[in-house]
Amino acid sequence: MITLVRRVTAACVLGAALTACAATPQPVRPAPSATPTAPSAPPTLAPGPGGLTPVFKNGSRTHGRTVALTFDADMTADQGARAAAGEHFDNPGLIAALRALRVPATVFMTGRWAEQYPEQARSLGRDPLFEVANHSYSHYAFTGDCYGLPTVSGDRMRADVERAYAAFRRAGVPDARPYFRFPGGCYDRRALKALTPVGVTAVQWDVVSGDAFATDAEAVTRQLLEGVRPGSVVVMHCTRSAAPTTERVVRAVVPQLRERGFRFVKVSELIGS
Repeated sequence: MITLVRRVTAACVLGAALTACAATPQPVRPAPSATPTAPSAPPTLAPGPGGLTPVFKNGSRTHGRTVALTFDADMTADQGARAAAGEHFDNPGLIAALRALRVPATVFMTGRWAEQYPEQARSLGRDPLFEVANHSYSHYAFTGDCYGLPTVSGDRMRADVERAYAAFRRAGVPDARPYFRFPGGCYDRRALKALTPVGVTAVQWDVVSGDAFATDAEAVTRQLLEGVRPGSVVVMHCTRSAAPTTERVVRAVVPQLRERGFRFVKVSELIGS
């Protein structure tokens, strides 16, 4: 601004003999601000044959060495008494490890888990390192004969999933993803049809870590490392009582996979790539 004033003053002095210098410097107007754009919707897959809910198992094998670590935060509708008695269905140490290692991850959460641990659900949902997805409200199976789980009737499947999303909102999760993981990974055509109106993409996996009920962290680590390929989706668990080795496994596999050139991503990035 100092330079502008000096130039205008000099012009007035030089032109004084001919005409009066009455020009006034025009103020600089700021450029109009850009209109904020709405956040883009999370990527989903197109419906399957007959309009059925689409199923995603892994990402591209050729678009870079990416891998998605996913964690099931399991809690059934009738496990409140066990939680009240001191059983831990959460795993703060695992989440702290993921944050310390800067590993993006997708947490498939039951609505009952969000109700039991609302502060943790809210923290995960508001941390850009993570994304929260749906693992049903009650962790009841959507088919018969699924690892001994109780079952949801066909006419209650949609309501069960929507009830979970409602629980996330009450806990303060601002933007749960439109991804659904069937309890036990069990589904059939009837289940896919029942969830079509919800508009979710069902997310399975291609690597079973084996952390559920495991006590040997080294064995789980070996199994995970042997199974990972570019585009893999790894299924793990975020429950101390049912998967006590998971934090140790994560601390072991993350640096090894990074040494192999893998980059950790959320499920949404795999689906969108």
